[in-house]
Amino acid sequence: MEINSPCVAALTWTLKDSLGNVLDELAEPVEFMVGGHDLLPAIDGALQGHATGATLHLNLEPEDAFGDFDEQLIYLAPRNLLPDGIEEGMLLEASALPKGIAGGAAPDAILTITEIYPDHVILDANHPLAGIALRLTLTVAGVRAATEDELDRGSAGASFFRLQAPDVD
Repeated sequence: MEINSPCVAALTWTLKDSLGNVLDELAEPVEFMVGGHDLLPAIDGALQGHATGATLHLNLEPEDAFGDFDEQLIYLAPRNLLPDGIEEGMLLEASALPKGIAGGAAPDAILTITEIYPDHVILDANHPLAGIALRLTLTVAGVRAATEDELDRGSAGASFFRLQAPDVD
């Protein structure tokens, strides 16, 4: 079966930055809905017309991947307003934070704790790969028709290459 929207493609990948450093590697296939919400548009488009066994080498600039780094998405939070036990690298959902800490972030935004000081904490609402040019090698391990449930949701359940959760009514 050839990949044509909408369908589900099982993919493996190696994700590198522009210097060749491996950022992520997936040896076991994961299913993504092509023509849904699971993939970045550049990846979704590149997969069209390929079949099981195809290997694609994609160079994704930030605007085609997770966007440019936005300094407006860096927040300074008073340390005493955050729970004990936080650590650098932890992820927090904006809606779980006290009001006003991340006022410019969407309620479903995920913020990374990047630095902790005695009186304040630095929170970053940028995607961890924002501003990074990516080199992605994808292999199509399988292709199948999407189920009715997947078509209704616009997803096969995987979200690694999704910028944000789709709007669900």
